[in-house]
Amino acid sequence: MKRRILGGTGISVSEYALGAMMFGALGNPDHEDSVRIIHRALDAGINFIDTADIYSGGESEEIVGKALKGRRDEVVLATKAHFTMGEDPNYGGNSRRWITREIEDSLRRLDTDHIDLYQIHRPDPTTDVDETLSVLSDLVRAGKVRAVGSSTFPAEQIVEAQWVSERRGHVRFRSEQPPYSILARGVESAVLPTAQKYGMGVLSWGPLSAGWLTGRYTRASDIDMAGGRAAVERQKFDTSLPDNARKLEAVGALAGLASDAGLSLPHMAIAFVRAHPAITSVIIGPRTMEQLEDLLAGSEVELSEDVLDRIDEIVPPGTDLNRADSYYVPPALQDKGLRRR
Repeated sequence: MKRRILGGTGISVSEYALGAMMFGALGNPDHEDSVRIIHRALDAGINFIDTADIYSGGESEEIVGKALKGRRDEVVLATKAHFTMGEDPNYGGNSRRWITREIEDSLRRLDTDHIDLYQIHRPDPTTDVDETLSVLSDLVRAGKVRAVGSSTFPAEQIVEAQWVSERRGHVRFRSEQPPYSILARGVESAVLPTAQKYGMGVLSWGPLSAGWLTGRYTRASDIDMAGGRAAVERQKFDTSLPDNARKLEAVGALAGLASDAGLSLPHMAIAFVRAHPAITSVIIGPRTMEQLEDLLAGSEVELSEDVLDRIDEIVPPGTDLNRADSYYVPPALQDKGLRRR
């Protein structure tokens, strides 16, 4: 497994990061099986594990903690905080009050005394970024965190955070974790160039676009709208919507391209993400050992210029075929009260 340096930190990480979102009630509830999957990934050369407090309500962190007993020192461990972990509105967000508490809960669940990369899972319009960076700086100085990063931040908020860090003397975000796939290329316009400008590592997620690029979906009837993710996020799967109809058409063309290139669609999709010069590591999120083995088999795939050019023709650079796949909507577009006097 090839390695790259994460955002100028000097920390060497594998080109594949093991995403732990599917370990726990949200995906694989079998703790022992999940631990075996994690161990197999480590044995294959993956040294980067990414989880979050919100994944299965903390269960994912607990599983990762079990898996790392005796192997913690060989792993670059990343987790995140932001989303609400209870009914109280103060049990979430990017405030000093919450982060100071939640870092302790994550450390306990992960059974470790430090986090290598602590990430803010989403922007928080109610909290000044100076407040957030201040508490993150304190955590670094206390030795509980080695480096900090952002996740799914728009370019303008990445820039603001960098400026605040410089002017206020805070630690700065060393990484960004955006959604990025062939079907969701919007981050190519500003997020990835901004990360490059500030020397940030990029830990991208969603390379298979929530299952669209696994090869399972060849026609509308293949998508079960009554269950799973499609039932919860209909706006991203319902092919009666024009945006998703375009995704289905693109998947068909991409599957043909992969076949012509002698590749599986998932292997081509992940290799496409790895090919971008801004990308440090690609998060893969297997639920089963079989899925992990298949993803590992494509870890050395390199795409030719011809294949990359054909992908650009099918989905133009900087294009999100469905805007919902950006996973971040500015508050002013969600709350009409912010647009009207």
